[in-house]
Amino acid sequence: MSLEQNYTEILGQLGEDVNREGLLDTPKRAAKAMKYLCRGYEQTLDEVTNGALFSSDASEMVLVRDIELYSLCEHHLLPFIGRAHVAYIPSGKVLGLSKVARIVDMYARRLQIQENLGRQIADAVQQVTGALGVAVVIEAKHMCMMMRGVEKQNSSMITSVMLGEFRDNAATRSEFLSLIK
Repeated sequence: MSLEQNYTEILGQLGEDVNREGLLDTPKRAAKAMKYLCRGYEQTLDEVTNGALFSSDASEMVLVRDIELYSLCEHHLLPFIGRAHVAYIPSGKVLGLSKVARIVDMYARRLQIQENLGRQIADAVQQVTGALGVAVVIEAKHMCMMMRGVEKQNSSMITSVMLGEFRDNAATRSEFLSLIK
């Protein structure tokens, strides 16, 4: 059964008339949207970074702030929306700036929980750059908490992952945290 057929079945199970005008193309559109929202499964780290790793003498923190992200929670298939802050300390190599955002997108565009998303991003940046340390903080609002369950509209979740120098060196961690405020 195709994804489109599954959406037709779901609409019917909800009690909808799948033949009414407003729903005629909905299963096709929903299937297309879901494939787009989960396109991270079709990407690899090598494809996303595309060799954009450059030699550099830079040894100070590189930080990309406020990278917007859109993901779907793996528990309810509802969106969580927020931003990621990603930093690393180079060890002879720097990553092309847009590639950090592309790494965030690749992992966010999979069924996810925020706690794992931060770790996946940090591990990927570490793997690609060989950095002395990587830090990722994600702030997001979860529709599964806002639209259902406890229905708390103003809640948000913050997660952090610290690797290498960011975990071992309090001054480095403090500098990062002060820069993202």
